[in-house]
Amino acid sequence: MAYREKASEHVWGDEYLPGGKPMANTWQGELPWQNLLEDGFEWPAPVGSFPPNGYGLHDMAGNVWEWTTDWYRRDGDASSPCCTAGTQRRTPQRVMKGGSYLCAPNYCQRYRPAARMAQDVDTSTCHLGFRCIVQGQEK
Repeated sequence: MAYREKASEHVWGDEYLPGGKPMANTWQGELPWQNLLEDGFEWPAPVGSFPPNGYGLHDMAGNVWEWTTDWYRRDGDASSPCCTAGTQRRTPQRVMKGGSYLCAPNYCQRYRPAARMAQDVDTSTCHLGFRCIVQGQEK
């Protein structure tokens, strides 16, 4: 068995606020009544407002949730995106990753790489977006 290093708690490392500095646009304070705005943003921040991760990618956590191409399934054996754990859903759900500016340590912590969440494909919110991926380009 090959040695595998432990994954970091966050995309920027294990500490939520290294040196007291926000590393992503997340909620600082007690959600929903106390917004300390320590990161300087009440709503989504412009892309690149925080340092990139180790791969040079910005905003891989916080700011807005990002759709993925994966269908959300609670049961790995579900045969359709509309069926989860024995419950028939009328609207398919996709996986969202990354959390948003509304994720707080006292509430959801879904800005962690290990977190994911389901979202109906016909629903939009002020804290949901997507990431465009370009493959095959070399520098």
